[in-house]
Amino acid sequence: MIRFQSEQLRTFLTVLESGTFDAAAHSLHVTASAVSQRIKAMEQEAGQVLLLRSAPISTTPAGAVVLKLARQMRQLEDDASAELEPNTGTRGSLTIVVNADSLATWFMDALALLPKDGRLNLELVREDEQHSVNLLRSGAVMAAVTATATPVQGCSSTPLGTMNYRAIASASFMEQWFPKGFTAEQLTAAPVIQFDRSDTLQNNFFTQVTGQHRSSPQHFIPDTIQFAEAVKLGLGWGMMPEAHCRDGLCSGHLVELLPGSLARIPLFWQRWKIQSQALDALSAVVAQAAAKALG
Repeated sequence: MIRFQSEQLRTFLTVLESGTFDAAAHSLHVTASAVSQRIKAMEQEAGQVLLLRSAPISTTPAGAVVLKLARQMRQLEDDASAELEPNTGTRGSLTIVVNADSLATWFMDALALLPKDGRLNLELVREDEQHSVNLLRSGAVMAAVTATATPVQGCSSTPLGTMNYRAIASASFMEQWFPKGFTAEQLTAAPVIQFDRSDTLQNNFFTQVTGQHRSSPQHFIPDTIQFAEAVKLGLGWGMMPEAHCRDGLCSGHLVELLPGSLARIPLFWQRWKIQSQALDALSAVVAQAAAKALG
């Protein structure tokens, strides 16, 4: 059975978080040679390479398994410290992956429900909800807001609710591209706003309406707030969360391409199945905020 020492796991995690052996050595107050020796000892124990000596350093598939173990061990140590030193001990460092639209609409409300005593460190990673489980699977994060219901191995999956999107354009855009009202034929020529190249919402709507693959002009704007601003300014049409288009629709500045047509994206909370007070607390507030914000 492969067994790693806690010092080795701590070094392994620090190397990946620091990006280089030298930076890890500085953080751990040891020499770079000592860091290198610990990693080599781990690789000898595992019988395979765990780290790619790239810039920054990254894991091999086997190293991703060790990374997950190292993160779990650190969190368990932090939880123990919090119980033994209730007034001073840290509750841990949680790394979470969240999709951009959740970050911009409801997820920060969840974080606001956590104790504000400075004892919990959070790192948020932004990734599309269709791809976020890849980071969970690799061990890079401990929990994820994702559109994937099937739990990653070693994780639990809990439904959060549904995020609803509407196909939206500005009133001026509609007058320019659909002067006689919306038609599928006109949609094939109208510019579209895409979040990034992994964004499928607009393409799915286009195919649903026209029965074709989209080939119209497109703009990539990888920021939720600026995406909405681009739609408001008439640069193109796009799929917007209801929370971001509700006021514009009420005022008449924004218009639905197909009134009443919704794209419903179910969201799930996947997290490691470890006994962790910090992760339990985070999961509870995420569920609370999602119940209030999502359909």
